[in-house]
Amino acid sequence: MNNLTRYEPFEDFFKGFFVRPVGFPSEANIDIKLDVKETDKEFLVDAEIPGAKKENIMVDVDGDTVSIRAEVKMEREEKKGEKIVYSERSYGMVSRSFTLPTDVDDKAVKAEYKDGVLKLVLPKKSNGAGRRITVS
Repeated sequence: MNNLTRYEPFEDFFKGFFVRPVGFPSEANIDIKLDVKETDKEFLVDAEIPGAKKENIMVDVDGDTVSIRAEVKMEREEKKGEKIVYSERSYGMVSRSFTLPTDVDDKAVKAEYKDGVLKLVLPKKSNGAGRRITVS
């Protein structure tokens, strides 16, 4: 299940225009971005989840539906002497679900998280039950 959003060309331009002080960036937007590739035997998924730790990533597979959830904590801070000049922090839970054309063999799924990218190998299967995957 993908989230569809309508593109509003002027929304970003006017978003918070009269609210936030000039010169400070808007709130950071954390999303899970996906690349899904298909071979004869499996689906290969690369999911960008910057700021997450592998212990805080949950992958659920139920038939042809894959759900990814993660707790994300991103911090950036610039200092000038001892006074903080700029600070931007983002915390929260992000999630993304999608449906594949065929069921996945949930017992053979492999998940690896490195450098902000979750790599999933989802072998194809004719039918099966759901299962939570351990991220290594």
